[in-house]
Amino acid sequence: MAGRGCSCGPGHLNEDNARFLLLAALILLYLLGGAAVFSALELAHERQAKQRWEERLANFSRGHNLSRDELRGFLRHYEEAARAGVRVDSVRPRWDFTGAFYFVGTVVSTIGFGMTTPATVGGKIFLIFYGLVGCASTILFFNLFLERLITVIAYIMRSCHQRQLRRRGALPQDSLKAPRKGEADSLAGWKPSVYYVMLILCSASVLISCGASALYTPMEGWSYFDSLYFCFVAFSTIGFGDLVSSQNAQYDNQGLYRFANFLFILMGVCCIYSLFNVISILIKQTVNWILRKIDGRCFQQCQRRLLRSRRNVVMPGNVRNKGNISIETDGVAESDTDGRRLSGEMISMKDSNKVSLAILQKQLSEMANGGPHQPSTPAQDDEFSGGVGAFAIMNNRLAETSGDR
Repeated sequence: MAGRGCSCGPGHLNEDNARFLLLAALILLYLLGGAAVFSALELAHERQAKQRWEERLANFSRGHNLSRDELRGFLRHYEEAARAGVRVDSVRPRWDFTGAFYFVGTVVSTIGFGMTTPATVGGKIFLIFYGLVGCASTILFFNLFLERLITVIAYIMRSCHQRQLRRRGALPQDSLKAPRKGEADSLAGWKPSVYYVMLILCSASVLISCGASALYTPMEGWSYFDSLYFCFVAFSTIGFGDLVSSQNAQYDNQGLYRFANFLFILMGVCCIYSLFNVISILIKQTVNWILRKIDGRCFQQCQRRLLRSRRNVVMPGNVRNKGNISIETDGVAESDTDGRRLSGEMISMKDSNKVSLAILQKQLSEMANGGPHQPSTPAQDDEFSGGVGAFAIMNNRLAETSGDR
């Protein structure tokens, strides 16, 4: 690993590449495991359904004196009609204004249920440019929503923490709104737990999903479990399209229901997106912890080789001391850039319960202290100066590359 005191060969990888490769390997294993589980659960059901369909097709063909080829040709025509929005049961028009509005909502939110797709060449061309701008704008909206949500959560958690300190007598009981300098110094080292933030976001997502399911069950005729399943598929923007809300031609209180459906999907997507961001921080901490363990073993192996090859040579002090590097101390011989990066990214699992929310630290610390935070070591906050989410990571990388020129 570059910059970590271990060079096992000229082709060794730096930390960013090692993190990327390890995460890619873990995702590949995750995909293989998921494929094995779903195949075991669903393959038998698929074969049974296919067998039942073949039996029904044969019985219908014999009962109506139709050849199998004629019947299959008719079914192909129906499949084409279904792709155009024609159904056996009465459904609302797919391409009137309300149907088109529902469609563009699934496009820009990247849900993409698939029950409505453009059939004309002009519609497909327009979708490419429309989705390019719309999806980018919606991702920006989700990131801005996440910033404000984390701001509110940080303020609430800091207030609760402040009240706990007052009950214990660690802070004076007066001045709740304008903390004095000594009180601000007492709270300066406090950072919200990533697990508490994840618990809050998870609870909010569950409450929204349960409320939406209570609405979908009577309105759509689904079971409550199917409604919960639809909520996760829709809110996570997976969007299979096997269950889609607000597609019937008529509902009781139709306007109110469709407005409530829009609000539930909007709030659910925002909360699940925020939850995914926080979970990704925990995954990153786990990957970093694994890398640090691997790096420690690699360094020990290299040190043993060095000691065996130079047993009669007096070792410099800095080489001997590197063997005592722990997870908490990182490498003392790293450059300032590596130190800044490790302070924001390399988070040990031992201390992860008290560290900041990685890329969300700027918003947390600013709201917790009532304004922009001026740390004693400003270089440590550079990683979080660009906001949150995917755009923040990209902005930070661009800032690093521009600063190196």
